[in-house]
Amino acid sequence: MPGQLWKRGLDSGNYASIISGVALALCGRVENKSYAAPFNAISHWVWGDDAFKHDEMDIRHTLLGYGIHHASAVFWALIYEQATKQRFEESALKLYRDAAIISLLACIVDFQITPSRFKPGFEKRLSNKALVAVYGAFALGLAWQKISRREAPIHTP
Repeated sequence: MPGQLWKRGLDSGNYASIISGVALALCGRVENKSYAAPFNAISHWVWGDDAFKHDEMDIRHTLLGYGIHHASAVFWALIYEQATKQRFEESALKLYRDAAIISLLACIVDFQITPSRFKPGFEKRLSNKALVAVYGAFALGLAWQKISRREAPIHTP
């Protein structure tokens, strides 16, 4: 059912985007004294290398950066949902494991395969430790939504 896949991908992508977005903002604040700096860096796709230096929150950089981040999260969430479409009854631990694998795959694609112009950009503003936190938060968001959709077992007396 392609329509269901899209809905589930959007749901999971929304959670993953928001949770990893919070991690991006907090890491940006700690490491750059700017919540917006990591999102602004993502906007280098459109604005070039100048976006890496931009710290202030604005529509041109921050909103565009978050939009790109969100679209990417939905893309990876669709892959996660397709890969786990038959796994509703599995344990939360297995769903988190699958989400971590997808997040690791996203990280490898982002930093090893993607041309420089289309890398996330926030790696220019954040440490490797912060990147681990961001991709970990992304995995948490993917799994969280899938786990929340599972039906509770029915107990009969």
